[in-house]
Amino acid sequence: MPKHDTYQRAQAIFRKHAGTLRTNEALKDGIHPRTLYAMRDAGLVEMLSRGLYRLANLPPLAHPDLIVVAKRVPYGVVCLISALAIHEITTQVPHEVYIAIPRGARPPRIDHPPVRAFRFSEPTFSAGIERMKMDDMLLKVYCPEKTLVDCFRHRNTIGVDVVIEALRLYGERKPIRIGELLRFSRICGVEHSMRPYLEALL
Repeated sequence: MPKHDTYQRAQAIFRKHAGTLRTNEALKDGIHPRTLYAMRDAGLVEMLSRGLYRLANLPPLAHPDLIVVAKRVPYGVVCLISALAIHEITTQVPHEVYIAIPRGARPPRIDHPPVRAFRFSEPTFSAGIERMKMDDMLLKVYCPEKTLVDCFRHRNTIGVDVVIEALRLYGERKPIRIGELLRFSRICGVEHSMRPYLEALL
């Protein structure tokens, strides 16, 4: 097959995956390693992170760090301060991508961007996961209420002031779903200690 046709076929495979593929996904879908690296050298694809490639002619990513982590750690869920930022209920600018991984899962090994992983046991890991479309890709992130409960649960790590601010901004910017907040606080085992903070919302 002529090189031009080979590249066109490979680019079509990339487009089926929103323009971004891990090396193992590319190989599984029939792109030869030689073709992938030739496309990289020709400037047709760019390397976002080790083993992660994206078509070079696409618009720049609005959320490159989140997309890289979502592709490199498909079993992870964006959580804590990173999730607060997505839901626009914090003034914090996360300098790492915070993700939850199941207890027992292998920790992510990513050279860039910086990632901070938290191991969640069941059912705290599976509860409250939403799928949001960002940069034409589906990103797993905890819903606002589960995020707030997780932040309270990890308040000694991220700071009580961050949690209090997030609760205030949630009350100002989102419909207050007190039932969901209580449900997630029970799942996460913090209902008793968190209840005074939730009552302050009402």
